[in-house]
Amino acid sequence: MDSSKPPRFTLGRQSSGAARKNVAPDSSSAADDLDEAIDSGVRLMYSANEGDLEGIEELLDSATTTVNFKDIDGRTALHVAACQGRTDVIDLLLRRGADVHVEDRWGSTPIADAIYYKNNDVIKVLEAHGAKPPMAPMHVENAREVPEYEIDPRELDFTKSMDITKGTFCSASWRGIQVAVKKLGEELFSDEEKVQAFRDELALLQKIRHPNVVQFLGAVTQSTPMMIVTEYLPKGDFCAYLKRKGAIKPTTAIKFALDIARGMNYLHEHKPEAIIHRDLEPSNILRDDSGHLKVADFGLSKLMKVAKTIKEDKPMSCQQTSWRYVAPEVFKNEEYDTKVDVFSFALILQEVNYSLQPSFYIVFRWLPYCC
Repeated sequence: MDSSKPPRFTLGRQSSGAARKNVAPDSSSAADDLDEAIDSGVRLMYSANEGDLEGIEELLDSATTTVNFKDIDGRTALHVAACQGRTDVIDLLLRRGADVHVEDRWGSTPIADAIYYKNNDVIKVLEAHGAKPPMAPMHVENAREVPEYEIDPRELDFTKSMDITKGTFCSASWRGIQVAVKKLGEELFSDEEKVQAFRDELALLQKIRHPNVVQFLGAVTQSTPMMIVTEYLPKGDFCAYLKRKGAIKPTTAIKFALDIARGMNYLHEHKPEAIIHRDLEPSNILRDDSGHLKVADFGLSKLMKVAKTIKEDKPMSCQQTSWRYVAPEVFKNEEYDTKVDVFSFALILQEVNYSLQPSFYIVFRWLPYCC
């Protein structure tokens, strides 16, 4: 270890802004050299990690270190205590003059770390001392630049909120109607891929409007958490319907096939750029009050611009989508086009077929259903 630099503190939780590969302990440091590496500054951070109030007081009283000591990553004892959720340590450090706005080398502040690790009591203490939560990534300085679709988050009432099928979706009340809300919490702001995916989905939703595609209503982008607000379809997703309903009438099956096909045909024929859903599966198809189906969840969708095919920089992961309905070329990270959605559509129709009388068969053709 370079003796001219302060050592890195690696015990406990790490910065909310750091890539995970950047915060692993330095394996080159032998156990025999550990005592030499830990100076009074790192002892302060260790005491903050362990909640040792007496040790912190002793170190600060000895004047061998300062309350705002930074290690090689720009981390302070206040960062460490915020990660660990130690409000007593936070109180002590702030009383001894700790800088509540200090940033580590990834730009993460103590309150950002507390938000990332969901330490709500710590958040309240830091806010009482002037700490401000990280700004939404899409925040604009000029009021004239606020998007037309912007919704005041105070208009969204979550008192009777319910979780909706997948992950970050929940219901809320907005101006007297039920809506569906997809949230991007502060803990994800340091993940550039998730923030960019949020931006892409928002940009795409503004472009589409069709009876068989879920309707975009607005978004919250100037405060946290950021949210996408769409129409609420209380009858749930098509996957739950197929499991619950049992045998389906042939006429109903055809109606469902037409609903999905019309929505997807609209996306594929969108001008000037075709829209590839890439995640078409029963759980991403919702039923409205009239029993019709609407295509939803465009978090993995792509605009097919000038090129006639698309190839990803890296393959989709199993956390992003269900492999069951994914076309082989997407799975293999090869070039693909709108036909990958046709593949998924065919598998959905096959699943619908399983719910039909044995004598009935739906022909897997796309265009006739779009007429």
